[in-house]
Amino acid sequence: MEWKLFAHLRDAADGQSVSVDIEGDATVGTALDALLAARPALTEEVLDENEELADHIRVLVDGEDPFAAGEGLATPVDEETELALFPPVSGG
Repeated sequence: MEWKLFAHLRDAADGQSVSVDIEGDATVGTALDALLAARPALTEEVLDENEELADHIRVLVDGEDPFAAGEGLATPVDEETELALFPPVSGG
């Protein structure tokens, strides 16, 4: 499974994508755990002080927000699922 990373998260992970191995009954949460295990520098960027996904970080599962369109971190995923992680974006 591959995570696509954007903005400064790419720098923290040393690349725009990271491949991780998942089990057959994986969820967004277990895929995120695998990502953070593979790239520990991302941990302080995406988790809050309670070690939960920070409010400002956005996750997309096959282009959709799993918190609005699914079961959040419990949303099932498989090897074909496209995951993306976004930091806050501002501009003008």
